[in-house]
Amino acid sequence: MGVLLKKPDNVVGATWPAIAVGVFVAFGGVLFGYDTGTIGGILAMQYWRDLFSTGYRDKDGNLNVTSSQQSQIVSILSAGTFFGALTAAPFGDLMGRRMGLIASNGVFTIGVILQTVATKIPIFTAGRFFAGYGVGLISALIPLYQSETAPKWIRGSIVGCYQWAITIGLLLAAIVNNATQNRQDTGSYRIPIAVQFAWSIIMVGGLIVLPETPRYCIKRGRPEKAAHALSRLRRLDATHPALVEELAEIEANHQYEMSLGSASYLECFKGTIGKRTFTGCALQGLQQLTGVNFIFYYGTNYFKSAGFGNPFIITLITSLVNVFSTLPGLYMVEKWGRRNLLLFGAIGMFVCQYIVAITGTIEEKKYGEGPIQNQSANNALIAFVCIYIFFFACSWGPVAWVVTGEMFPLKVRAKCLSMTTASNWLLNWAIAYSTPYMVEAGPGNANLRSKVFFIWGTFCLICIGFVWAFIYETKGLSLEQVDELYGKVSKAWKSKGFVPTVSFQDVADVGTDARRQSLADLEAGAVRKKSVVQTEGATEKM
Repeated sequence: MGVLLKKPDNVVGATWPAIAVGVFVAFGGVLFGYDTGTIGGILAMQYWRDLFSTGYRDKDGNLNVTSSQQSQIVSILSAGTFFGALTAAPFGDLMGRRMGLIASNGVFTIGVILQTVATKIPIFTAGRFFAGYGVGLISALIPLYQSETAPKWIRGSIVGCYQWAITIGLLLAAIVNNATQNRQDTGSYRIPIAVQFAWSIIMVGGLIVLPETPRYCIKRGRPEKAAHALSRLRRLDATHPALVEELAEIEANHQYEMSLGSASYLECFKGTIGKRTFTGCALQGLQQLTGVNFIFYYGTNYFKSAGFGNPFIITLITSLVNVFSTLPGLYMVEKWGRRNLLLFGAIGMFVCQYIVAITGTIEEKKYGEGPIQNQSANNALIAFVCIYIFFFACSWGPVAWVVTGEMFPLKVRAKCLSMTTASNWLLNWAIAYSTPYMVEAGPGNANLRSKVFFIWGTFCLICIGFVWAFIYETKGLSLEQVDELYGKVSKAWKSKGFVPTVSFQDVADVGTDARRQSLADLEAGAVRKKSVVQTEGATEKM
């Protein structure tokens, strides 16, 4: 196996158009990352605190918002994203993947407008909810669009670009916040928020000219449009044998899945699809429970309370690490595979989280409620937080989106993906809401401070066992072959050596009731039928 990712010799047509489309659509991750990244810096701006405070003063006597208000402001975005992700299925199934993304940007823009004009907490919070609703829709529809258009040999890297775009959004948020933090007017928070209009305009402008996904067209019974869309993505004539064969296999697989049951929400919890739904929801939930958004939501305030001179700069550094550490993950997801990369990341995160927890807790005992004065300890904390971000960014960050984007059959893909994404946002909301109570001092608060990293580290340990037991290796398989994998292999740890052998077109020719037979039985029947046909043909020639 070579070092570089190389197009297989047996793949005909161009692949750069599909790669370019997938990478551009990943730009929606900038909206996601930037929107979630701005709030930490805005909450730390003294002008914003003075303007939005309802009279509460912190321990230093400065006007501020309460822990409850802070939780509400931060977590309401995640609440919006949760409901947005859940309703992404009707957007994607009824309007289409492409038009659904365009409509999602419209919802997001309403939220940005409300936040920009706000001078009081209620309007600001309402804007956060609508922006979150739009981000939730976008976060489910982008991996769906990418998975359904990307060539199988590089699909993991393309879908992983979505996470890379999220990290770029977080970095841009840190840069803009750092540039406006000292302004003593509404521009301190309005400029970072209003910049989001640009991201939405860029994305909608591109989506207007992009094709719908061929698989969505097949799902809606529009084979001519599917052929046209795939022709644009592969740069082949719609009548080219390879293109006709690919579309025929997609349609045959869809018909096979429909023969097993309807495309209802109930179907998402039955049989192997139910197993996949559980795996996807748990994977996305555990991605949040690794604690990464503690760093990006509350990192500025945490580093400030820990005694760092310029917490905005520390946040900028962690954002830079996040961006550049995602790049090797885009390569490793196709070279190492999904399982190996997730295991590598979980082990690394577990070690780093416990080192940060132990070091921080020991130093905090020395200095009581005051900031840590030991510069060496502070440097160690920053170093291992950055190493932790590296392990997350190259593994669980992108691969969670890759795995959930490719594991479901076409008939329920939008529904299942919306639920797995909603799981991500549900845990995101829970962490955003509970973190101020967990780490800060004051009545009713746990005041865990650095001890909170023990919690994240323990969940990273759980991640290791989860990956081994539940994550199937899907590297190099088409979306239809992933269906075959789940239909034939019962245990995740046995999936690595799987070789696809089923042609769903041949299975469809057997003409038996798919509900009463396993996929392996149907394949055997197809082989027998083909053998009989070949024998009869040979007899006629004689």
